[in-house]
Amino acid sequence: MPELPAPDYPPEVRARLEADAREVIARYPGSRSALLPLLHLVQAEEGHVTRTGVRFCAELLDLTTAEVTAVATFYTMYRRKPSGDYQVGVCTNTLCAVMGGDAIFEALREHLRLANGETTEDGKVTLEHIECNAACDFAPVVMVNWEFFDNQTPESAVGLVDDLRAGRPVEPTRGAPLCTFKETARILAGFPDSRPGAVEATGGAGPASLVGLRLAKGEAAPGRVVSPRAAGGAPPGPPDPHHPSGPSAEEGK
Repeated sequence: MPELPAPDYPPEVRARLEADAREVIARYPGSRSALLPLLHLVQAEEGHVTRTGVRFCAELLDLTTAEVTAVATFYTMYRRKPSGDYQVGVCTNTLCAVMGGDAIFEALREHLRLANGETTEDGKVTLEHIECNAACDFAPVVMVNWEFFDNQTPESAVGLVDDLRAGRPVEPTRGAPLCTFKETARILAGFPDSRPGAVEATGGAGPASLVGLRLAKGEAAPGRVVSPRAAGGAPPGPPDPHHPSGPSAEEGK
């Protein structure tokens, strides 16, 4: 049977969200361009995009609920069901997987007794595998509410989720201090992060990611041969100054 129309928010909640939504909509020349941040706004209210949230976005932007639902179900950052305070995502894309991401994900599944996308009974942690987060030089990477936890192992990841569930302080490897998923969603909706030091924090690229840039600027140190390619297994000779990023011309023959 078709579902009945979604209920509206309570009047006081509706008034508060509508004021925030109007502020967001005013940033765009066309109102429908505000749909993505508005979905984050309603997600910040309830922890996932509910039918009520879909109705709210549709009414404010003069869209159909079908149009809003199509967008909300396309992007993986929008949750379709209740989830935890901390979204723990394990990168299982190619490089992270071969560096240990698959092992981390399996260790967390066994430790938390969760399948992909499920949430612990205390409502603290939702576990999921995620696609590449452009941090391959820190592989394997775990993200909590989109903050980086680099160079993880099964043991460190298990300790991380235990700390999150116990309410112990947890610091990302890079980037802003950790906050709850609802707080993260409000920031993604475009509202200021007022936490001390949060805006100044950064999650810059690692040394491996910057090698090409350093070479282009002439800043990189001479390259060296790290694989045993010399004849007879002899140690490689000094690097060829004409080939700063690779083996000498003789070795390449």
